[in-house]
Amino acid sequence: MATKRSVGDLKETDLKGKRVFVRVDLNVPLDDNLKITDDTRVRAAVPTIKYLMGHGAKVILSSHLGRPKGVTPKYSLKPLVPRLSELLGIKVEMADDCIGEEVEKLVSAIPEGGVLLLENVRFYKEEEKNDPEFAKKLASLADLYVNDAFGTAHRAHASTEGVTKFLKPAVAGFLMQKELDYLVGAVSNPKKPFAAIVGGSKVSSKIGVIESLLEKVDILLLGGGMIFTFYKAQGFSVGSSLVEEDKLALATSLLEKAKSKGVSILLPTDVVIADKFSPDANSKTVSASSIPDGWMGLDIGPDSIKTFNEALDTTKTVIWNGPMGVFEFDKFAAGTLAIAEKLAELSVKGVTTIIGGGDSVAAVEKAGLADKMSHISTGGGASLELLEGKPLPGVLALDEA
Repeated sequence: MATKRSVGDLKETDLKGKRVFVRVDLNVPLDDNLKITDDTRVRAAVPTIKYLMGHGAKVILSSHLGRPKGVTPKYSLKPLVPRLSELLGIKVEMADDCIGEEVEKLVSAIPEGGVLLLENVRFYKEEEKNDPEFAKKLASLADLYVNDAFGTAHRAHASTEGVTKFLKPAVAGFLMQKELDYLVGAVSNPKKPFAAIVGGSKVSSKIGVIESLLEKVDILLLGGGMIFTFYKAQGFSVGSSLVEEDKLALATSLLEKAKSKGVSILLPTDVVIADKFSPDANSKTVSASSIPDGWMGLDIGPDSIKTFNEALDTTKTVIWNGPMGVFEFDKFAAGTLAIAEKLAELSVKGVTTIIGGGDSVAAVEKAGLADKMSHISTGGGASLELLEGKPLPGVLALDEA
């Protein structure tokens, strides 16, 4: 990923009176009463919008929400207007559509420093098809383009990639910039020793990340449901723990690859097991190699936490993707929370700690430690693909610095 031009490179002369199409990621969770339950993504979009407002731009915000099939009222962006207005300190106007005559009228009425939110861009199937005609209609609303939606940067959609064919300059927003600086920067040029903690339930969804990180890290710590596939590959009895039978050979080859690269790979030595998958299951701690029949591993054990913490104490950069256990159940959240606490403590000591998207973010939020980390990625799939070393279409489409 070569460095891209950023919104910070644009000055008042570039922005004053200009219509700026800003792709943001406002895909936030809403409850049954359409109230926002987590406004992280809305808050993350604020710095770029405020910068544009402050330089006299006419801001046009575009986002998706959920996976609507056509126009679906429950996926309307309307419920976001009050919170967005409150955060920006102005009354944000809202359009009932994202293209067409009505929208054009509203755009021409935006004052300098004003903000118009377009309706869910995924109400049109052309968005996800990256249809050039649709992209052209979106682009026709504006003079230039800012992409600050890191969470959808791994998708080549009309609003993330297609519009860049018609709008110049096309630059990265502050959030996008920060994501790239941390995720690309950490992986391509980390302060060493560099450790990665990879968890989650399945090896299959993390193969790419593990393989890519084995080229870069000094230490790799593995947790979550995926460890049982590694255990079984080593001939351990895993009881009724989750195992991907078709990935046993792969698990063995990943361990061998780590050895040949001199990467210290740590698998948990003890696990917390349960007699059923339930928050109130009976549980006990056993050695990793002796899980009894009918029991399943749902978290890493206290010895593993100690070993993991000691390994992390030696590091200068840590990237974490995926929980250590079933942290949704309090009884099996200890491993994940211990990692969150350790990383918070290391951050304070100057270690670069990067929470790479997905469930790890939820875990850090649950522990109330989000503000302690160096960087928390707002992208799930996008973070994973970046860590796997894949190019992101939404980033590639932006202008080179």
